[in-house]
This record gives sequence, C-alpha cells and structure tokens, in this order.
Amino acid sequence: MVRSAFEGESHGGVYLVDLHSGDCQEVVRWNYGAISWEGRGSERGLRGIAFYDGLVLIAASDEILIYDLDFNLVDSFRHAYLKHCHEVYRENDVLWLSSTGFDSVLGFDLKAGRFSIAYHITRTYPTRLARRVRLFPNYSLRAFDPEEADGPRVGEGLHVNNVWVDRGSLLLSGTELRHMLKVRNEHIDRFARIPEGTHNVRPFRGGILANHTQANQIVYMSRIGRVKRSFPIRTYDEAELINSSLPADHARQAFGRGLCTWKDEVVIGGSSPATISAFNFGTSERLACVNITMDVRNSVHGLEIWPY
Repeated sequence: MVRSAFEGESHGGVYLVDLHSGDCQEVVRWNYGAISWEGRGSERGLRGIAFYDGLVLIAASDEILIYDLDFNLVDSFRHAYLKHCHEVYRENDVLWLSSTGFDSVLGFDLKAGRFSIAYHITRTYPTRLARRVRLFPNYSLRAFDPEEADGPRVGEGLHVNNVWVDRGSLLLSGTELRHMLKVRNEHIDRFARIPEGTHNVRPFRGGILANHTQANQIVYMSRIGRVKRSFPIRTYDEAELINSSLPADHARQAFGRGLCTWKDEVVIGGSSPATISAFNFGTSERLACVNITMDVRNSVHGLEIWPY
C-alpha cells in the first residue's frame, strides 16, 4: 500500500499503487479547505500510516484518522500537543506519533483510545562556537502527561518528524538533527549519526536506511554515518513538470519522502512529483517506478506494503 500525502494542494489522500502494473486507486480523498499553504508541510495533507487489528491508522496534522479495511472512517482523535504530525509507528497496542510542532513524540493507547504518554526533546550546545557550527549537541528528554496542562510550548525547530521502535527502544529523528536518538527508560542517547535534512530514518540490516532528501537519494549508512549504498531519486525533464516555477522551499521535484521495504530485499521510496520507486537493495537497480501526477506540489509521504 502507498499512502501519499500531497503537499501544496487541497487534494491528497490514500492510494493503492500496484508497482507491477502501475495501476493506481485512490481510496481516501483528503480535501480540507482550512489548511494553510504557506511554505512547506505544516497543516497540509496526510502523513503517517500504520495498521492495527484490521484497522488503517492515518495521521493528519493534529488528528489520528482510523479507517476499516474498506477505507470507511470509523473514528478520529485530536490532541492539543499533536501539531504538524508526520510519521507514525505502531508497536503492540501503542501508536507513536511525531509531533513536529512541539519537538515531541506522543504515544496513543489503541485499546483505551487515549493519548497516554509523551516525550519532549530539547537540544543544547556546550559552547557558543559549537552552537554556531552546530557540532557536539547535547540532548535532553522530558516525559510529560499528555492529559495534563504542563506540556511543552511550540518547539524550537528540531523538526522531529520520524519515530520508530527497535528492540524496546523508541527511536526518533528530524530534519534539523544530526543524530537518530534513542529513548529507553526515560533516558535519551545517540543511536546513529545522520545527515541534516533526512526523512524516514530507520534501522536496517545493522545500519540505517533513510531518505537523504537534500542529496536527492535514499541512502544505506553505517551507524557512524558512512554511506554504504545509495539509490537515486527519479528526476524528470522540467518541461514535463507542472508548477515547476514555484520556489524550491515551497515545492521541487526529487524531494525524497516516504520509505518502506519488502523482505529486506526491496527498498521502496517516494518523491515529488508523486512518484514511487522500488530498488533492488543488493544491486541498487530500479525495479519499478510509478508516477501519480507531474505536479511538483504533490509529494508522497508515508509508504506501507498492502495488504498488510
């Protein structure tokens, strides 16, 4: 299954894309007229996707949308500390959500139907020089009760937009971070070095797999940040694109976003304009490529294999 969040238009939604035939079916249409279109991201579109007990869980900016397997909306949940949500990850009965606007991650108890746990992340530097060159950061973690009023203020801009769970540890990353961070027993530590500007970071084959969005490629790295393999994002002739004249900070082609794998052998990534590409991990060969629209404002976000 491909979950595509279209940036920059009031249209977007959930799509089933067959990478063999190229067929594409829109199963959820997202058309919310009140969202702001200034800059990139923010309230626009749908973002993260996960599955649970016969349900499809999809994140909008400040809301969890719950669908059945026929994509009928059955419930939804909002929260004051969920803002500009991006990626989500379901572990057992908890859906973890990256609350980018608050530099936080929230845990939603799927059995109880409530937000039950949350962490706020901050960053400091040992010296002014280190802060200026953005080296040697220290990270701090504060747990807070999402049902109480003592939560964080709007974030300082770490852009925490990705969450994962690995061997009982909560992992998180963001475009303004140079590390994937590990949270365990309410303690935060560095898990891996990553480039700034990455999306969809995850552990993979003893290393790290991520969209290195600034470099227009998917990369497989060691945990110390050495690139071992790369997969180039699809680009098109400018004459084929729609709205290619927009400023790059609003929309551009080859913006890598959305990532999943199949049997640890195939790497599947999304990009703008609304393109899904599949690569052989061992050879880096592009196995398939499906384009939904040539409008550069439309970017794939969350990706999952369907049926789950």
